[in-house]
Amino acid sequence: MNKELIEALNVLEKENNISKDILLEAIENSLLTACKNHFGKADNVKVNINRETGDFAVYAEKEVAEDVEDPMLQISLAEAKMKSARYDLGDIVHVPINSKEFGRIATQNAKNVILQKIREEERKALFNDWYCKEKDVVTGIVQRYVNRNVCIDLGKIDAILSESEQVRGEVFRPTERIKLFVIEVKDTNKGPRITVSRTHPDLVKRLFESEVAEVRDGTVEIKAIAREAGSRTKIAVCSNDPNVDPVGACVGLNGARVNAVVSELRGEKIDIINWDDNPAFLIENALSPAKVILVAADEEEREAQVIVPDYQLSLAIGKEGQNARLAARLTGYKIDIKSETQARESGLMDDLEMGYEDGFEGYTDKDLIGNQDEESDEGYEGELPENAEYDGELLEDAEYDGELPADAQEEYDGELPADAQEEYGREYSEDAGCAGDEAPDSEEGYRIQ
Repeated sequence: MNKELIEALNVLEKENNISKDILLEAIENSLLTACKNHFGKADNVKVNINRETGDFAVYAEKEVAEDVEDPMLQISLAEAKMKSARYDLGDIVHVPINSKEFGRIATQNAKNVILQKIREEERKALFNDWYCKEKDVVTGIVQRYVNRNVCIDLGKIDAILSESEQVRGEVFRPTERIKLFVIEVKDTNKGPRITVSRTHPDLVKRLFESEVAEVRDGTVEIKAIAREAGSRTKIAVCSNDPNVDPVGACVGLNGARVNAVVSELRGEKIDIINWDDNPAFLIENALSPAKVILVAADEEEREAQVIVPDYQLSLAIGKEGQNARLAARLTGYKIDIKSETQARESGLMDDLEMGYEDGFEGYTDKDLIGNQDEESDEGYEGELPENAEYDGELLEDAEYDGELPADAQEEYDGELPADAQEEYGREYSEDAGCAGDEAPDSEEGYRIQ
């Protein structure tokens, strides 16, 4: 009997993750409860259980008295002498109690105490197991639909995927396996209550951690995520190793890694961009695939002015404003996007260019960027007039705030239009003998102010 008890306790410890010592303690408490129900009180009753063999002993501690007033607490000297001759008045005698004498009600109460303790420990162990999985991804099996909610089997416990945490348009089939993000684990009287989601942005992060080893070991870090579940997600990544390309690591060979995540999200589009500590560069990256001309970011107000080419305006804003909305969430900036024509008409373009030339008061130089053609010279920040025909190459050190270099004049054979003269403020010297729209032959003939 005792051997079977120890085996049963070992099985419970292994399957339900309940300590055997806790179960033995529950048995002790159940025996005390049975004694209390049988005798009316159990203040002086003690229970000893051998942890190895399972043998147990129940006894009552009684004081040796000449006149016995309470049989549960006292024992006569004559009875004590019958047990051992060494007992005297005032000594404590251990009187064994036969548990087989307990009545049916006392036995049932003892059984209920043990079962209650087992259930409590099961709930506690289950809560501890799932509490460690909070903010993590788990795999569940779809069981059935309950109204518009989905019942998910997570093994030893079930979870409900509520309608608000489902991706719009997703339909699940019974026995289908899906990935879920554990939002919260609460302990209740009926066991742990687990809140799961398919729309949480961290679901994408955890999926990348499982697919990309560099993200898992910390070489590549996901700095920010903006997600519209079921449609598109933008992720900003950076690398802690200069030899590792963060975007390439997340995409994988032939897109294998990112495609695995897209497949799990059922075709949701994912944009992966490079993180940059400079907010202007970060905003430019976040608006990809649209091209950007200028970005002016105000770090204090968390606002940014963005100018894009006319033909890129709709791409920068995106369908129903999705691209701009995700970029704003990703960067944490309020982004105002204008086309180049709109910016020039409102004077914003001129203000930004003037601010850049004057040091751009109120912004750092890093806050203002411009997409320049890779083949153009870095020293030239202006634009050529529409009708100007300039076939030469810009000199590396040429700065167009003074006289044109001689080499550039020799290669420039076209006529300067009137609007170009007004825009750049060109003045022709009388000594050069220049008349009409003809360009002077010598480099001393005109200057750019």
